[in-house]
Amino acid sequence: MNRRVVVTGMGAITPIGLDVDSYWSSLKKGISGVGHITKFDTAEYDVKIAAELKDFDSEKYLDKKEARRMDFFCQYAVAAAEDAVSDSGLDFKGLDANRSGVIIGSGVGGMVTVQNEYLKLLEKGPRRVSPFFVPTMILNMASGYVSIRHGLKGPNSAVVTACATSTNSIGDAYKIIQRDDADVMIAGGTEAAICELSIAGFTSMKALSTRNDDPLTASRPFDIGRNGFVMGEGAGILILEELDHAIKRGAKIYAEVIGYGMSSDAYHITAPAPDGNGAARAMENALKDAQISYDKIDYINAHGTSTPMNDRLETLAIKTVFKEQANNIPISSTKSMTGHLLGAAGAIEAIAVIKSITDSFVHPTINYKTPDPDCDLDYVPNNGREMQVNYALSNSLGFGGHNASLIFAKYE
Repeated sequence: MNRRVVVTGMGAITPIGLDVDSYWSSLKKGISGVGHITKFDTAEYDVKIAAELKDFDSEKYLDKKEARRMDFFCQYAVAAAEDAVSDSGLDFKGLDANRSGVIIGSGVGGMVTVQNEYLKLLEKGPRRVSPFFVPTMILNMASGYVSIRHGLKGPNSAVVTACATSTNSIGDAYKIIQRDDADVMIAGGTEAAICELSIAGFTSMKALSTRNDDPLTASRPFDIGRNGFVMGEGAGILILEELDHAIKRGAKIYAEVIGYGMSSDAYHITAPAPDGNGAARAMENALKDAQISYDKIDYINAHGTSTPMNDRLETLAIKTVFKEQANNIPISSTKSMTGHLLGAAGAIEAIAVIKSITDSFVHPTINYKTPDPDCDLDYVPNNGREMQVNYALSNSLGFGGHNASLIFAKYE
């Protein structure tokens, strides 16, 4: 019999709140975190907006020397993990270190470090490149730092599946505990890609919104006027724990992880499969893993990027899986407020799902003004909704055709 896995701690560093409570409060109120980019001069850039962190202080978690040797994506991961561990009440010193692990992924890793060190190479020569360059920029280092800080010697890994990264991280960690390879896992994702190189690259792809004159409404998933996603940054971390392990130490239990599904489009490096089949199969696989029927799902947190193709095809995928029930399921996009946190998106969205379960409330999709005939489901437009949520599904779809879905349930 598979072991049951529950969520006992959460940490969130987001553009609309630097802890879980403030993040959730902003989601409930429909507050957008999008504004004009302050990290660099955007005069020559077609895209001038992003969802930046506000007032993040690394010294709350790290000393200055330590922080200087970390890319921002690592700083955010360490911070969110510290908060999640604190929230869980875990004392790792009293646990078997070999049975506790970490999976924290990132979509692009140390993009700021790569950019800055390459400029140093060009301007000052190879001898001026930092000896910390490589360990600062590689994607697995967020997971490595958290493991080192807490002395965790169990499974340690880093997922890189673009925008599906942290959903895969949580799902893989869930399976590790379920199959008895660990009792506790710190899992999630982190991203810090708001820099010149990244914005220029995504702009050249025509992936980003150019609604520079009205940043607060730029991210508008499922609305007919959507014209691209808005880059966000931050981190989301969950503490996953085997049920009996959590009960024995008297842990508070937020929700249970009951299903995980993934699939590949095997179609195109950036565009989703035209029939939404890949996303549909990920959801179907999650339902099969959870051993529940599609009509049990009360709420869906969509990938909902605010790009023309993604929103239309995710809607089609939901209709494929949920059939006649699709019109009756509230669906919302967290990205309408946070922007798109790439490798961290799935984790902060998982936190939103868990809070929906515990608080009996689903947050809105903001900026939904003009319906799209191809996106005709219940996207909880503009105002949140009080409702009981017993089973909820969260989707993440990434470049490369990566699709991942998680199902959370109210703990009984």
